[in-house]
Amino acid sequence: MDKLSNAQIAWRAAQDIADGAYVNLGIGFPEMVAKFQPLGREAIFHTENGILNFGESPPAGEEDWDLINAGKKAVTLKPGAAFFHHADSFAMVRGGHLDVAILGAYEVAETGDLANWSTGPKGVPAVGGAMDLVHGAKRVAVITDHVTKDGKPKLVKTCSLPLTGVGCVTRVYTSLAVIDIVDRRFVLREKLPAISLDDLQAVTGAELVVDGEIAELVVPEV
Repeated sequence: MDKLSNAQIAWRAAQDIADGAYVNLGIGFPEMVAKFQPLGREAIFHTENGILNFGESPPAGEEDWDLINAGKKAVTLKPGAAFFHHADSFAMVRGGHLDVAILGAYEVAETGDLANWSTGPKGVPAVGGAMDLVHGAKRVAVITDHVTKDGKPKLVKTCSLPLTGVGCVTRVYTSLAVIDIVDRRFVLREKLPAISLDDLQAVTGAELVVDGEIAELVVPEV
């Protein structure tokens, strides 16, 4: 089955970030979203360990390892950047000062519940700051492959893994579709032109609701 690459999913998610938005990107795959800010728009990126308005990764060999993001990756600073204690950083999160949080997921339920950590042998050892982000940010989006590596749906009726947050996700960008969560239902907004609605439903673990026209999910080669 044809599907979007991780970079293409990240590109699509980046198109919905408003100019001047304060944004937190989850560790790993979601960090890629920062590469694809649309021309004429600039997001202000926040990291839990205490930086606001950081920039791209520095060239290899020019890293300052005292200047890292929450994922321990080296970053640069943009004009006007600020440093602060991580307690103040979480006060920003919990105080509702972030416009958007974009996170990865193991599972997303049709109710908006999110599971993005696991206690398994290869799982993240703790939920970390994600549990604050999902209830502190004004909008929570998820970027993920539509199915697991063994082909099981990641969009489900009920999460089976430990929850990060309850009823927190409003939009999911997957390798096959863009789906909103409205009134505890998956509402299909966009899908790849090459996949039929029936085939998309077959790899989705809960009903996809169609409310109006379904747009084509078309992204550039990135």
